[in-house]
Amino acid sequence: MSAPHVPVLLDEVVEALSITDGDVIVDGTFGAGGYTRAILSAGAGRVIGFDRDPDAVSAGPTRVPSSALTLIEAPFSSLDVELAQRDLVPVDGVVLDIGVSSMQLDEADRGFSFSQDGPLDMRMSQAGESAADFLNHADEAEIARVIKTYGEEPRARRVAAAIVRARPLTRTGELAEVVRRALGHHKGMKSDPATRTFQAIRIHLNAELDELEAGLRAAERVLKPGGRLAVVTFHSLEDRIVKRFLRDRGGKAPGGSRHRPVADDGLAPTFTSVAKPVSPSEAELHRNPRARSARLRSAVRTEAPAWDQELAA
Repeated sequence: MSAPHVPVLLDEVVEALSITDGDVIVDGTFGAGGYTRAILSAGAGRVIGFDRDPDAVSAGPTRVPSSALTLIEAPFSSLDVELAQRDLVPVDGVVLDIGVSSMQLDEADRGFSFSQDGPLDMRMSQAGESAADFLNHADEAEIARVIKTYGEEPRARRVAAAIVRARPLTRTGELAEVVRRALGHHKGMKSDPATRTFQAIRIHLNAELDELEAGLRAAERVLKPGGRLAVVTFHSLEDRIVKRFLRDRGGKAPGGSRHRPVADDGLAPTFTSVAKPVSPSEAELHRNPRARSARLRSAVRTEAPAWDQELAA
């Protein structure tokens, strides 16, 4: 069974990982297995795939029928703990493809998409608080905060007020229409007004930005010297986190903060060869319009200890 979607920046990710025969690579966001298949084809000896979506893990052996694949149902933020428990540290490469997968978007019952009507769910792990739970019980100020913070929606208060007036909401179609009425919608608009609100709720429910920050630190801990990190993001909030992490860990931080006074820490850079961000080619955008906002950032691990290990010492 082939994967239903080709992951974005596939060739560029494989190039960034600089795979040699026998390498052990972590695919932190296994999804439909597209990166894993390409990584194995490039000569990797083993791929350890992570996904917190039980559907992705259960379908994985069919999508990538290889004895060189180990699948772990867990968020990539815990990859260091999971790998250590299996005596699989260090590794030669880590790839992370941040955000919701095309499979989740295209399955109406998962409730991620405003283009198809389905239950208001949006949970990647299929456990915990759903989008309906949050929207029907949170107060208006909290809903507005989430939409403004994670959706960067300038009219978040208007959207939140409309959501509260329309409660209870149970379907994605209902939520999309509420947002469209609140913000104004007409044919020919460049993007659907519901886009930012759906993004915000999904990020909030799945703690995606916290997961990303923890996942980057976990990758720092498991990569061997010379190991490579490749991260694909899809919007500015994610890209900003990766950019800042690689800048700081690459010794390029502009100055200290109350959280990390650089001059006092004196920590050695843990990454080098931090590459400029890579965007999809015109050819890829033609094949897959969903890739339009994707950015790939990559870097190479140095011999320096991980920063949190040094601070704990």
